[in-house]
This record gives sequence, C-alpha cells and structure tokens, in this order.
Amino acid sequence: MRCAIYARYSSDSQREASIEDQVRVCRARAEREGWGVAGIYADYAISGTSASRPRYQQLLADAKAGRFEVILAEALDRISRDQEHIAGFHKQASFAGVRVVTLAEGDISELHVGLKGTMSALFLKDLAQKTHRGLEGRVRAGHSAGGISYGYEVVRQLDERGEPLRGRRAIKPAEAAVVRRIFSLFADGHSPIAVARLLNAERIPGPEGRAWRDTTIRGHALRGTGILRNELYIGRLIWNRMRFLRDPLTGKRVSRMNPATEWVAEEVPDLRIIDQPLWDRVQTRLDEIRAAAGADDPGRPRYWEHRRAQHVLTGKVFCGCCGGVFANVGRDYLACSAARRQGMCGNRAAIRRQKLDDLVLDALRTRLMKPELVAEFIREFTTEWNRLLAEHGNSRAPRERELAQVQRKLAGLIDAITDGLRAPGLQQKLDELEARRAVLEVELRAPPPSPVRLPPNLAEVYRDRVASLHEALHADPGGREALEIVRGLIERIEVHPVAGGGMEIEVGGELAAMVRLGTTAQVARVPAGEPGPDLFARSVKVVAGTGFEPVTFRL
Repeated sequence: MRCAIYARYSSDSQREASIEDQVRVCRARAEREGWGVAGIYADYAISGTSASRPRYQQLLADAKAGRFEVILAEALDRISRDQEHIAGFHKQASFAGVRVVTLAEGDISELHVGLKGTMSALFLKDLAQKTHRGLEGRVRAGHSAGGISYGYEVVRQLDERGEPLRGRRAIKPAEAAVVRRIFSLFADGHSPIAVARLLNAERIPGPEGRAWRDTTIRGHALRGTGILRNELYIGRLIWNRMRFLRDPLTGKRVSRMNPATEWVAEEVPDLRIIDQPLWDRVQTRLDEIRAAAGADDPGRPRYWEHRRAQHVLTGKVFCGCCGGVFANVGRDYLACSAARRQGMCGNRAAIRRQKLDDLVLDALRTRLMKPELVAEFIREFTTEWNRLLAEHGNSRAPRERELAQVQRKLAGLIDAITDGLRAPGLQQKLDELEARRAVLEVELRAPPPSPVRLPPNLAEVYRDRVASLHEALHADPGGREALEIVRGLIERIEVHPVAGGGMEIEVGGELAAMVRLGTTAQVARVPAGEPGPDLFARSVKVVAGTGFEPVTFRL
C-alpha cells in the first residue's frame, strides 16, 4: 500500500526543522505499517487556515489521480485548522478512496472531523483573543503593537532576563526631516503628486526604500494612513482602527474598520515630529480638498460598484521607456503612472482608451495573421509537430527500461529482507524505489498527444472570429466571455514616445491563443497542462518566424 506524507509548519509558532521532524515520525509509522512512501508534501510557513497552500492542493490532486491509498500526517491540525476545510478534505479523500491517518488521532472518521475541527476553531479564536490582549497592553504602555512608520527606527533593548523588549521606537533624524518637509510643502499649497515628484527627482528614498507616490503622502482619510494623516507624528499612538478577516472563498485576509469607540489611543510625546500649528494647517487643507470633491456626500455616485470589472487592455499596456504599467489618467485616457504620479519616467504620452482598443483589435484581425505568412507557418508547424510527436513517443522507451530496472531492484531487496537481511538505510532505499516506480507507472499511463491539423484557411477563419468577438464586445461591453478571449490573444502592448511628438504603439499577440482561435473548437477546448496542448504551444512558438513579430503603429 502506498502512502503520502503531509507536513506543515506555520511561521508564527514553529521553525523549518519542524517539517523534518514531522516527516521522520511519519516515515517510522509507515515503516511499521509496511506502507511505501509515494511522496512527501510539505508547506513551509503557511497558516493552517489557508486552503491555497500549493502542496496541500497538489496532495488533493494526486489523491484524485490514484497515486496513493493513504494520507499520513502527524495530526489533523497539520492538514488544516479550519472546520470547513477539514470536512471538505475528508470528503474529497473519501470519494477518491484514500484513507486519512494521523499519528495523534489514528484513522480519521466523521467524528474526528467534527470534534477536532471544533477544537481547532476554538483554539484559533482563543489565540486571537490572547494576542489582541497582549498587543493592547503593549500600546497602553506607550509602545508599538507592530510595524514601523516612516521617520522612526526600532530600539533594540533587553530586559533583566535577557529577553528582547518589543515595541520600542525612536525618531530617525534624517527621515524626520523629510516628514517635516512634506508637511511644509503641502501646507504651502503643493499637491501630493507634486511633492512625490520633487522627492523622487532628488532621489530621496521613500518608505522601505521605494519611490514616493501621491497615495503614500495623502493616504486614506478614514483609515488614518499616509504621511499627512499619521497622528504618531504629533505624539499620538492610535491602535485597533482595523481588524482583519479571512475571506472564506479566496483565503485572503481583508480589512474592516472598527468603530471609533474600540480604538485605543495613547500619548507618546517623545515621538512627536510635527508641531501642532503645522499639523492643524495640513488637516484643514485636507478637509477642504475632501469637501470640495464631495467625498462625504451621501448621494455621491459609487462609480466603483457600477464600472466594468475589467477593460480589454487592463494590465496589458506598458511604457516603452521604463517598463511600467500604463494606468488610468482622467476618465478615458491611459498614461505611464511612473511619469504622471512619481516623476520617475520621461514618457508623458497619453492615449485615449477607446482609440487604443480599436487599434489593437484591428492589429489582431488584419496584421498579425497575414494569409501568406500563415501558409508558411502551417507548413513549418506540421513539420515541427511531427518531430515533437516522435520525440514524445521515443521518450517512453527509456522510462520503460527504467521501470523494469526499478522492479528488478525492488524484487532483489524484498528477497533480501525475506532472507533476514537487515542493514541501515535498507527501508529508506526500498521506499525510494517504490516511490520512483509509482511515478514511472503514472507517466507511462498518460495517453499520447492527439493529432492537431491546422485548416488551410486558418487566417480567414481567425479573422472572422476576431470580427465576431469585436461585435460581441460592442453589443455587450460587460460580456465576460468575449472579453477574456480577446485578452487572451494579446501578449503585450508597449507605448513609446516619438521625437518631435506623437507615439509609437507596439502590439504583440499571444500566438498559441491566436492559432487556437482559428482552429477547430475541439482543439481550442483541450485542457491546459495535458501533453497535447503543451506540445502544441511549444511547436507554435518554435515555428512562429519573423512574420509573427509585434506590429507597430505610429500616431
């Protein structure tokens, strides 16, 4: 019987050696049971409440693929601490015919899932309450609860027992001078964008050594973030503004505002950097700007709830000078954010989004699939495809030979053990051979790639389908299916400024996706990751040729 060992440690309470300890005791249990170890799955420094752990997900996938019959872990909380995740894991493992066994609980049943899941949930809640209580005590003593603001540095001290004193902070003179300058500039009428450009032009590093941004300076009014809204600069430490919850669907932490009655505020005059009159001038100007923008108007349209979730070119347009992303400028234009907001790039060109959409769609339809180039491409593709198929078929012979060799070695070891041979490392060698045999058997069971035939009228079919997608986008701007297909055809768009004015736009298509769109629906639906699509994408890239290089527009 084959087993898979799962181990995990969380960054808050354990160390990397914990993985080795868990694997060691699980191996000993597998050896006593006579199970061969088919694989070891370990997640490092990841909380047990997260279901997005990469090796945890791989463990589930391999269980469904039948690569082992038992999942072995030190305890059920190593697999997960979340009730819902534990129940789901057990249900999927049971459906795949895989037993779940732990050293602490034995064979896991529905009773374990219910009781241990509840106990783990209570443990996490209790741990969170104790941590919150400890942090509150630290803040009420005038110390930081975690993190460090720009303008301060950590003070490392030890208590009488030699333990580190946590939360001590001191003013960092060089950064404090920058903070005072930011406040003075803003109070004198400079905008956050102008201040960010000035600091970046003088090569003054921002928080954590990054470039300055207007949002770093302005911050968020309700959350009290940003240089201009941080009350620590006037010697007032505020904690517990926010709480963090884990989204049950994505596993990501999201923030929520706490009521002001739950905030904890302490005076720390030794950390004051900004005098009160300057602070008051800055806050008055921030309030005036906010009021003029109507940010507090209850009838203000909540545009972010109604806007399109994603444009055709979102995340696809880059600056040809600095490589940064082109972002929204105003309502309908795109421009280099590093140039407009940070002053770190000289590319000041801006282009209307709709005009760029039309140019790119036209390039996809007419320029990136010329019929004469496609005909040559099909000939080269067929040759390359046949070569790769032959190469893929030839790779079976070495695997078959290796499998036969592994089986012979296993038979020899089993005979030796039967005859009474006992030697250090013998069981480990046996486990390694059994694991390798399992891998080779899975690889040899994989079906050969299906043949792919490109139609002779590939260019015409492709153009018709892009035209249909274009019409679908205009008919239904929020249509997700057409939007995602078009986005998949675009690899990268770069905008370069041209001497004397104007700009040059370079459009690069994702060739494999373009060819799939022009082939049969059956080829287009082949799942990613299977042998056929992998060879397909590789051969397309290899035979693309210069005819499929990015096309350039000059405006």
